[in-house]
Amino acid sequence: MLNNKTIAVVVPAYNEAGQIGRVIETMPDFVDRIVVVNDKSSDDTAKVTEKYITSAWNDTDLEIVPPEHWEEVDVFSAAEQLVREKNQAEIRLFPPSEVVNNAPAKDRIILINLLRNSGVGAAIARGYKWCKDHDIDCTAVMAGDGQMDPSELASICRPVLEEGIDYVKGNRLRHASASDIIPKTRFFGNSVLSILTKIASGYWTVSDTQTGYTAISKNALHSIELHKIFPRYGMPNDMLVKLNMAYCTLREVTIKPVYNVGEKSKLKVFKVILPISVLLVKSFFRRLWVKYFFKDFHPLFLLYNLGFLLLIFSLPFLVSLVSNALVRGQITPGQNVMFFIFLTITGFQSLFFAMWMDIQDNDKLLK
Repeated sequence: MLNNKTIAVVVPAYNEAGQIGRVIETMPDFVDRIVVVNDKSSDDTAKVTEKYITSAWNDTDLEIVPPEHWEEVDVFSAAEQLVREKNQAEIRLFPPSEVVNNAPAKDRIILINLLRNSGVGAAIARGYKWCKDHDIDCTAVMAGDGQMDPSELASICRPVLEEGIDYVKGNRLRHASASDIIPKTRFFGNSVLSILTKIASGYWTVSDTQTGYTAISKNALHSIELHKIFPRYGMPNDMLVKLNMAYCTLREVTIKPVYNVGEKSKLKVFKVILPISVLLVKSFFRRLWVKYFFKDFHPLFLLYNLGFLLLIFSLPFLVSLVSNALVRGQITPGQNVMFFIFLTITGFQSLFFAMWMDIQDNDKLLK
């Protein structure tokens, strides 16, 4: 525990039999629960973890059980009871899984086996669900490949516990060694996705969007629909959008970039950039409609949409200008040129004003 509050670490693992033991053994003592979510590994990840469950590494004095449900419901508590019942039924919306432990309330190491390979995002979401159900105060995520320094876990968790921050992300790009240690393709892919994620999520100052070293508050876990978290490598980006729509506060903490510690990367940078980019475009419009139209109307909703419409309407005039320029002796009518200039300038002005408002509105969420 830290500050008398419970700490859990979700460890998504896929074919990490060679690394998972080191992750468990190096976990700081203040961690109350290590929730290993085995994503239908084809190696011995589950067997290795089970050995730790029967070892001294599993010893703990803290018993954690799900909160008791109310037995009596009155007119004032009915709404809360409905939320609790919905939370109980929510498990059916996750990929099928099984909790291996015989005594999960007393064990420090929890092993959850997904019954089908579902992706790193789905594994983290299932771990989040366990922590949410057991009323954990702060839930961190550390990958099963050993790429995250456990000595930095306290600095990731403390803003959640001491300052009430909803979500804390590690930032490798701020570290002095980043440009030398992070592989160039990873650095490039991270930079591209970070720019798109700033726009899509509304967290305009976030820079290392792809790191999985995070901590989340109990409040934030209850504020988003965990089963709808993107199941694969776009999870960190999708998570930021969902947190922003729930008005959750965010902070980045500088951490060391760690590579070449025995991990085998399963991420193909250029293969995931396009699908994650498509996800972010969809997420941007979802945030725009949900947060700034349905939940609380804001003028930036109109400015964003006006800007996009004006630029779309300018496209036929642009095509006409280009095609006429390529044909010798062909002259574009003056009114077409004026329409194109007006639509383009006004469209970009609307987008820039909308972005400025977006930045101002979300500044309060960045701590």
